[in-house]
Amino acid sequence: MQFLGLFMLIINLLLLAVICGGIVYLFILLVKALKKYLKSTPIKEEKKKVCQTLGEIIKENRIRCKMTQEFVAESLGVSRQAVSKWENGTSDPSTSNLIALAKLFKMDLREMLEKLNEE
Repeated sequence: MQFLGLFMLIINLLLLAVICGGIVYLFILLVKALKKYLKSTPIKEEKKKVCQTLGEIIKENRIRCKMTQEFVAESLGVSRQAVSKWENGTSDPSTSNLIALAKLFKMDLREMLEKLNEE
């Protein structure tokens, strides 16, 4: 009788191990699928559009205010290359730089972001 109880305990532990292993395996598959999705072309294109749109807004306002990239860079305390990267969509300005850009262009940050959402 004790042998049967021990046998059932071992079976239950093995079953529990298989279930836990299955859950871990499914979690790993989920993470891999999510990584693949985030690296997919449509997602990259969507990110690229947003970056380009933000860059276009920055460039449009800089030109509207008759400012050079150098002037904007000096005003914000960043390099001219950083401003160029923002305009080209290679990188995005930090939140504090975005706020400073809006002030420099004499516009409300909300206005700037609304333009971003319109496109």
